[in-house]
Amino acid sequence: MRHARRNVQRIARLAALGGLLCGGLMVSYAAADEGGDGPAAAGGTAHAAATGARLVAELGPSRTAGSWIGDDGRPVVAVTDEAAADAVERAGARPKSVRYTLRELRSATAELGDAPRVSGTAWAVDYAANQVVVRADSTVSAAEWTRLAEVADGIGATVRMERVEGAFTPRLNGAEPMFAGTGRCSAGFNVTDGRSEFVLTAGHCGPVGTDWFTGRDARQRLGETVSGSFPGDDYSLVRYAPGTDPGQAGVVAVGGGRGVRVTGTGAAAVGQRVFRSGSTTGLRSGEVTGVNATVNYPQGTVSGLIETTVCAEPGDSGGPLLAGGLALGVTSGGNGDCDEGGTTFFQPIGEALDALGVTLLVDEAPDGRAATPSARDDGAGAAPPADPPAAPTDPAAAPGAMGPADAPPAGAGAAPGAAAEPSLLRRVSDVRTLGPGLFVVAGSLLALVALRIRSERGRRRYRSEYARTWG
Repeated sequence: MRHARRNVQRIARLAALGGLLCGGLMVSYAAADEGGDGPAAAGGTAHAAATGARLVAELGPSRTAGSWIGDDGRPVVAVTDEAAADAVERAGARPKSVRYTLRELRSATAELGDAPRVSGTAWAVDYAANQVVVRADSTVSAAEWTRLAEVADGIGATVRMERVEGAFTPRLNGAEPMFAGTGRCSAGFNVTDGRSEFVLTAGHCGPVGTDWFTGRDARQRLGETVSGSFPGDDYSLVRYAPGTDPGQAGVVAVGGGRGVRVTGTGAAAVGQRVFRSGSTTGLRSGEVTGVNATVNYPQGTVSGLIETTVCAEPGDSGGPLLAGGLALGVTSGGNGDCDEGGTTFFQPIGEALDALGVTLLVDEAPDGRAATPSARDDGAGAAPPADPPAAPTDPAAAPGAMGPADAPPAGAGAAPGAAAEPSLLRRVSDVRTLGPGLFVVAGSLLALVALRIRSERGRRRYRSEYARTWG
């Protein structure tokens, strides 16, 4: 009987130890998953995007129809024949058979661009749906919608029409932190021509000659707009006023004393997770849904934009769009707001830098060398990006201007390529993520303690009986 009891105790003790081990593994994996936006994840996304772009370029626009990053992180390439599908599979990507080629989709967008302009409309290629999606906002009348639908019908089934709420407008407003008589905007990135330093922001924020100020009382002169393009494009340069200190030139502030170290430039890829910062709504994240998009604002047409699901509101214009530490663009405009959501468009940074003859000021790597910029988009539908970091979406947690005009103090920024990335302590203390593993660990420890107490009591009873027997 006593031997049977001891066997049961041994089995229970082994079960508790096994539970302790399993719980520890659960906690470890949960903590690791929370850190999925780090350098390793960024490298995986960059490789996937580069693979997709390379395959589209190699196979050509008559056999492919763009590429994007799938939900599982693998590159997906739209193909129109079996031989192309086989080539995609051999390269480690996932093929998707579609009807229309990239050449046909580009032809459709060209025809839309040649049609009479309708303010309040926008279009971009949806690679996954293999169509050009035309969106019309609430300002487009029934008659204009009918005329646009006739154009789409004439092009064919490559075009899909959609109605959206709100209005497509540049995100300009009238207050601080970077403002002029034309209204408020957000600082984007610090750039240089080798002699002077500038703020890169949106072109619609103000024409050449616009004076910009900072500070709550609007008395601190920031600089003057010296170059830009809008409509057509949407970028401009603000030269710092003499004596103005840009602070940490390679850091973009995201509020709360935190910042993102800008390590280079990149190009947006469809399916990529990104985040942007703005002086109205703070730090917000979303996904790239299109590249080379066209928007017909009331002020004019802007083409070649990045289309995203990131929300924005008036005053966020000019703010930076990033993926990890890579600069992707500056906020142009869109529809909706951060309560209901909407579509936001961004001016790609590569085009702006080339046209303005400037280079991005980046934060130096720990060894003192500047980070190497990434490759730019070749128009194939994907380009090497980096994943966005997990970031708070509460504007109260990230107030104030974004960009070089309000960079955080030294040491306040996040590690290179990350913004507000959760620390190990925060991940371990996140009960929602680690709760199951911690519960198993706690239960196993309690079981071990209970077995130890029971075993000790058994020993005491045995010693007592033995002492009475041989007393």
